[in-house]
Amino acid sequence: QLVESGGGLVQPGGSLRLSCAASGSTFSGSVMAWFRQPPGKEREFVATINYESTIKYYSEAVQGRFTIARDNDKRTVDQEMNSLKVEDTAVYYCAGRFDTHPTARGSTYQYWGQGTQVTVSS
Repeated sequence: QLVESGGGLVQPGGSLRLSCAASGSTFSGSVMAWFRQPPGKEREFVATINYESTIKYYSEAVQGRFTIARDNDKRTVDQEMNSLKVEDTAVYYCAGRFDTHPTARGSTYQYWGQGTQVTVSS
């Protein structure tokens, strides 16, 4: 089970930190990722990280502004979001897959959180 937290309302240029807590067997050895679904649009990839934190991928839209990190002892994966833009407004989802290779393909992730809303607006 994955539970996200940290969403909210922020002004353009501001920052937010999302956190995802895992329970059960849904974290050990897994690749973890963040996806988002903007209003009226399809779900899109944001960032992913392997278990050892040695491989990280970001979408072009967030590269240089977002940072994904995980704490395997605490079974959490966080996403620091800086320089937020109006177009970052979306429901953000944490996801995991039982594999060693990170990927941006959402269909390959086996378990998902319920999502947390991020709204960037002045």
